[in-house]
Amino acid sequence: MKTFIFAAFAGLILVATGCVKTATGSHSPALTWSKDRVEGRYQRSVEQVYQASVKVISDNGVIVTEYIPHDTTNSLRSLQGKVNNKNVWVSVQAVDPGVTQVVVQSRSSMGVSDIALSHELEKEIALQLAR
Repeated sequence: MKTFIFAAFAGLILVATGCVKTATGSHSPALTWSKDRVEGRYQRSVEQVYQASVKVISDNGVIVTEYIPHDTTNSLRSLQGKVNNKNVWVSVQAVDPGVTQVVVQSRSSMGVSDIALSHELEKEIALQLAR
């Protein structure tokens, strides 16, 4: 009986969890479907915003993966990192010729969103660009 209850509980947890699309285009497990991303737009080039993003993630944690697609015209770049034992994804994309958008998304390894960390990192990117 205990095995049946445990199996039912494990099945319920598997059904309750899901996946979310990350800022880099990959998928991550999610326990909550709350807001986990923050966007910012800056009148800077993609390269400047991307380098500021790399610096901020490197200063606060570690970069795990950088993704620069070779089939585009360098208008999209993204990276994945770990900050405070949380997964962080950053996507940098050109919106207009003079405007670049950065999307910062963060979740714990269990899939719980951390909007405060996303907001903090996005503001640090803005401050890095102001320097």
